[in-house]
Parts: sequence; structure tokens; C-alpha cells
Amino acid sequence: MTLARQGWLFLLMGFLQWILDWAVTVALSHFGVPLEVANVCGRITGALLGFWLNGTITFSTSTPLGRRHLVRFIIAWIVLTIISTWAVGLVGHSAGLQYAWLAKPVVEAVLAVASFFISRYWIYR
Repeated sequence: MTLARQGWLFLLMGFLQWILDWAVTVALSHFGVPLEVANVCGRITGALLGFWLNGTITFSTSTPLGRRHLVRFIIAWIVLTIISTWAVGLVGHSAGLQYAWLAKPVVEAVLAVASFFISRYWIYR
């Protein structure tokens, strides 16, 4: 599959993940869950959806998703989640919760670029 086609599909699948991730983060933090915890919960829900969607649609190969893919996905997810949580938490503590909610999509968009290349060349390879 071409880089452009995979990029388009990754954006589409990522948008679905992002909606779920953001909604869970906002809902949990609105009900008093600490922002960092809410962010991790949001990322977990998005990751569960994204691993399956990207593994079966975006980067699908003749090899079915397996343990190797999952381990690599988890490693990348942990690193990206640490970066995301740190950045969203920094905004939340310095500018307030509402600004953190607005900053989260920007943070996730920047991380999505890194995630695409990590997924294409390492996770689903």
C-alpha cells in the first residue's frame, strides 16, 4: 500500500481514536478525576480501538496481528502517553483545565505524526 493511502487511512482511524480519547478525557476530568489520570484513561480507550483499526485496515499485511505487533505497540504507546500526559498536564497546571482540554487535540496531532512513522516502519512491519 502506498504511503499516501496509508497516511489517509491513518488520519481517518486516528480521528476516530482521537474523538474517543478526547471525550473520555474531558468526561472523566469534568467529573473530578485528576487530569493526568483522565488523559491516560482516554489514551487507553483510543489505543484499544487504534491497535485493531490500524492493524487490520491501515497497515494490514498478510500476517495477522500477533504478539510482536502488540508488544511494539505497547512500547510506543507508553512513550507517547508519557509525552502526551506531561504536555497536557503542564498546560492544565499553568493555564487551567479548559485550556488543557483545548490543548489536548494539538498535542495529540503532533504526536500522531510520530506515531504514523513508528507504526508504519516498526509496529506493523
